[in-house]
Amino acid sequence: MTIEVKNLSKTFQKKKTGQGFKSILKPEYETFEAVKNISFSIDEGEMVAFVGPNGAGKSTTIKMMTGIVHPTSGKILINSLDPVTERKKLAYQIGCMFGQKSNLWMHLPAIDTYKLYGAIYDLDEETTLKRINDLVKKFDIEDLIYTPVRKLSLGQRMICEIVGALIHEPKIIFLDEPTIGLDIVVKEKVRNLIREINQKNHTTVFLTSHDIGDVESLCKRIIIIDKGRIVTDDTIENLKEKYKTEKYVTLTYADEIKSKKLKYPIQKKEGCKVTFIVDETKENMADILAELMSYGTVLDVESKDVSLEKVIYDIYTKA
Repeated sequence: MTIEVKNLSKTFQKKKTGQGFKSILKPEYETFEAVKNISFSIDEGEMVAFVGPNGAGKSTTIKMMTGIVHPTSGKILINSLDPVTERKKLAYQIGCMFGQKSNLWMHLPAIDTYKLYGAIYDLDEETTLKRINDLVKKFDIEDLIYTPVRKLSLGQRMICEIVGALIHEPKIIFLDEPTIGLDIVVKEKVRNLIREINQKNHTTVFLTSHDIGDVESLCKRIIIIDKGRIVTDDTIENLKEKYKTEKYVTLTYADEIKSKKLKYPIQKKEGCKVTFIVDETKENMADILAELMSYGTVLDVESKDVSLEKVIYDIYTKA
């Protein structure tokens, strides 16, 4: 296993809020359990999404896996290394990229930070320059690396951040919101870069993102955490099949359907085009369509399964 997490927990001491001088002179604390006895393993070359609502324990888990925070209990092995006792060795094998926090020096061109990374990771100058040149050409950013990072657009900076995380050829990369704030075109470019890294170098990717497009585009497996506990660990395909009780059926009628008591709820309506939410576990599709077609003359019919976003929302709600 490339990553093995077993019975991992993290407890923090949280200061109680109070009034007056008593809270300053004699503060009281309460225990807060951010991560609660979670376990999972990830094989080499896997791309796994680690998702959950705000405050679920995602960031705390990543910080423990990278050695920034020490666990209260449990065990972590990253490429057979313990992040607590072997953090320095581990740093040579992992790369991190955080969408909301830059790893590049904002007032310097990216090339300067790349050279600094080479020195930090004990690479000689020749090796550093070769790796920089290879990555810069591969990701087509030759015209960006000599511009101060603060002058780059968000999309340009994100691509430069990914390159920075790969200078030392890590075996595992941790990506936290890698496409946050990006437009559709740049998002797809970043996703293609991540996919290429995984396919060509067999790099293990551990991804956290609130953008379900990132999850569906890149990962086959998803781990969902909520309130510090893992509530689901499965393939995306199995997850959709397991929780797929609803389907969206869109009918285009010749005329707007008359107001009447409809059997199925409407998800969206645009003139004569109406999308209904139906449940195939309660009725067969033939009966459902017969009912919907009784509302008026139908010109077109299309259907699609419930989105992964809706599946995850339902899991959050049930959890």
